[in-house]
Amino acid sequence: MSLIKLNIRGISYSQSRSGAYALVLKEAEGNRTLPIVIGSFEAQSIAIALENEITPPRPLTHDLFISFFKLYNIKLKQVIIHKLIDGIFYSSLICERNKVEEIIDSRTSDAIAIAVRMDTPIFTYENILEKAGIEMKNDELIPDEQNRPEEDEIIEELFEEIENADTSLEKLSLNNLKKQLKEAIENEDYELAARLRDEIEKRKK
Repeated sequence: MSLIKLNIRGISYSQSRSGAYALVLKEAEGNRTLPIVIGSFEAQSIAIALENEITPPRPLTHDLFISFFKLYNIKLKQVIIHKLIDGIFYSSLICERNKVEEIIDSRTSDAIAIAVRMDTPIFTYENILEKAGIEMKNDELIPDEQNRPEEDEIIEELFEEIENADTSLEKLSLNNLKKQLKEAIENEDYELAARLRDEIEKRKK
């Protein structure tokens, strides 16, 4: 299956839910966008990388990866969002060192935070765009910014789904929360794991 190149369109912030962000990717040769809900730390890290004039006083975690790559002469060839299961995006870092290619599993938000810093192309597959992409107006004469209201509305619906899920977490017992936290970590659903962790910590206060 051929790869579809994606560009970073921007980062959206939820107007209704504090601390909720969505990374919005857009296919390079088409009108579909792909919103991915990410954590606040990853959103901040990607935003800093996109703004070349902002330099943190100390290296962020993703900056540390870049230093490691450069020190050991590792080239990041591309990032591929290769799987979508139950709303969770799975990605890979395609790396090369001494002409040997290696594939490293990664959370999508981390992979993109690193890709932005290394000016590495981001790709996905058609079936993922079909499943989770947002089709924009197919009219080159219409400025792209005019599509944002429709896009923002769909992204807010994603945030609302998360908020409703968080409300249901309040009804679970502490034991059930811990059980679901373990399952979320095993399934690599780290965004859900973070929300479960927050609810558990809130119960302890």
